[in-house]
Order: sequence, then structure tokens, then C-alpha cells
Amino acid sequence: MALTASARDVVRLRLVRHGLGPVTGGSPDGPVEVVERLLALQAQDFTAARWAVGVRAPGSSADDVRRAIDDAEIVRSWPMRGTLHFVPAADLGWMLGVTAPRVLAGMRTRRGQLDLDEATLERARGAALSSLAEGRQLSRAGFLAALEAAGISTAGQRGYHLIAHLALTGTICWGRQVGSQQQLVLLDGWVRAPRRLEREEALGEFVLRYFSGHGPATVQDFVWWSQLTVADARVGLDVARDRLTELQVEGIAHYWAAAADTGETGRPPKQRTPVLALPGFDEYLLGYRNRGFAVADADFPRVVPGKNGIFLPLVLVNGRVAGTWRRKSGPSGSPGYEAMAFTGLTERQRTGFDRAVQDYTRFFQPHGAPAAAGQGEPREHVERPGLPEGPLALP
Repeated sequence: MALTASARDVVRLRLVRHGLGPVTGGSPDGPVEVVERLLALQAQDFTAARWAVGVRAPGSSADDVRRAIDDAEIVRSWPMRGTLHFVPAADLGWMLGVTAPRVLAGMRTRRGQLDLDEATLERARGAALSSLAEGRQLSRAGFLAALEAAGISTAGQRGYHLIAHLALTGTICWGRQVGSQQQLVLLDGWVRAPRRLEREEALGEFVLRYFSGHGPATVQDFVWWSQLTVADARVGLDVARDRLTELQVEGIAHYWAAAADTGETGRPPKQRTPVLALPGFDEYLLGYRNRGFAVADADFPRVVPGKNGIFLPLVLVNGRVAGTWRRKSGPSGSPGYEAMAFTGLTERQRTGFDRAVQDYTRFFQPHGAPAAAGQGEPREHVERPGLPEGPLALP
């Protein structure tokens, strides 16, 4: 029989599964453990994505995230929704096996408009295998030059879509960072121990990992997040059901990891610190179709102003979005941060916000460097890997 839970319980439990609740017992998770638990974190904005990991791994730094990427423990690619994500390197292959066919089908019309036929795509694959063989790596510009040298035009958005196609079909992915740019590498040579799962097993793993990292959530939330069909989601749920707990919330079935303790129902949500400064595009909001547990409907347009698909950084208080935040110029032009609260913050909450952005500042400091207020904003510009924001099917 399913347990009954309240909206307050959902918020409290999600904070725990997201790694935003109090740290209890043992050491906090590191970057790799964070990504393994959530399975995927949206990462088209490289700075925001690193902080999405860091805010869930207290005491870690941007250097730690970079090291996990350089060591091929975390990989950045397009496993879902035609959008860049951080995923555990070992899981990328089976994820692409179940998600890529639908994404590629959605890109078919645009490929035709760009005159990218199957013969051209196969020639591009051959050029990738040749130019990146034996562990070689290339920046986006270097890789596009290699395609041009092979007689394949990369003009306009052709280069973007060639990279996307090769990533979605499991030929390439983004590897280590050199200077300000991530390098393209061959996926098979970069990921040392990929997990091999049959389709039904992969669907079950997909469902289990989503609800383990994002639960309690609904099947509809999972379908939106993964962009799999409802039928595939149901297959995955059947495979994973004995490892999940069902919670009835306002008459709707929600699922989460069976091994996790729900605690005493009715308790108030509790964060690790009273106020958290989450990045834009954070999974706490983006990971669900129904975002009402995290933000009031009336406030949501202030999180995504102009309905332009750009999710602003979030001020989180007791598991609810209380506003957004941004960088600003302080005295004498020094960098600082300000919160744009929806209904105002108490003095204690403003102090909590100041501490939260100090954590953000500290995260981007090189190891051993003091974190002066406002001086942790990352100065390097990591090139976004040559693809438009949002789904790749868009022109």
C-alpha cells in the first residue's frame, strides 16, 4: 500500500535527494558522487553546471569538478533533450542508446535543410575517427578544420550539427579542458569502463536513477526530463518498481528510492544552510515538468523572464524559490552579488544569502587561495561547444 505524503514532505525529501539538505553521517558527497546520484545535470552553461555540482558537494571546488572531467569520471555530452549535460562517464553509452534515436529523428528536417545527407554524415564520422585516433584531442575549431580538410563544409550551422550528430551516435564527446576550451575526443577511447545494458535494463536503470536523485516525482516528470515516451517510461517503471517506493501526494503517484528514509511525515523542509544560491538551469527546478513544489506559479515568469528558455540563478529558502540573484558591480567597480527577492528577505535571510554567495566565490578560488568577497567569479571563459542553446533540432 502506498504511503501518503504532503507537498511539504515532497519538498523536504527532494532537498535530501538533491544533496541540498543537511549533511548527516560521514563525509559529504564529492563531485563524482553528486553526478552519479542525479545521473544528469544540464550543462550548456559550463560555469553554472560546475556550481550545480559544487553546491551539492560542500567543501569541493571548481578544480575538483575539472579534475573529475579531465579524469573521465564525469563527461559532458548531449544525452537528453538535445542539450548538454554532465553525466557519469560510464553511463553515457547506454543513455544514448535509449534517448538518441528520438533526438536524431527530431533533427532530420534541419539536417535536410543543411544538406547533411547520410553519406556526408558517414564521411564526417570517418574524419573524426581519423583525426582523433590514438588519444588525440581537438578543440571545436580544430575539429571543424579537420572536417574542412576532409572536404566537408562546416559553414553556417553545418559544423554544429555535425558535432551533435557524432556525439549522439556515440562517436565523440567532450573531454578534458585545455586553456579555456574543452577538447573533443573519441568516446570509445575516453570512457574506460562503459556500462553495457540491454534496452529494458537500461530503461529500468534510467527510471531508478531519476527517482533516486530527483524523487519524489511523477512518471510525467520523468517523461519530460528524459524525453522518452510514456510507454518506455512504463517499461522502466515495471523493471525498477521493486527498488522504488510509491508515495501518494494529493492523489497522484510519486516515486522515489526505496532505500531512502522518508523520515517523519509533516516535518518542515530543511536545507543544509538557511539560504542557498543555486545556479541557472539547476536541476532542482529544471528536473521536473511540474515545478509548483519549488516555485509559485505567479513567480515562475520571474525565473524565466520573457519565456526565453533561460533559467536565472535561484535564491532557495526552505526548499522554495524566494527570488533570483545576479552579479553586480560593488564599490570602486569590485564584483558583488545581489538578490532579487519576490516578496522580500528577512535580515537573517539576507545574511544567509551573503554567506551563500561567499560559498560560490570560494568554490571558484584556486586551491589554497583566500576567498575575498566577490573575487571568486570565474574569469576564464570556457567556450560553449559550438551549439545553439536548447534543443539541437531548432534552426
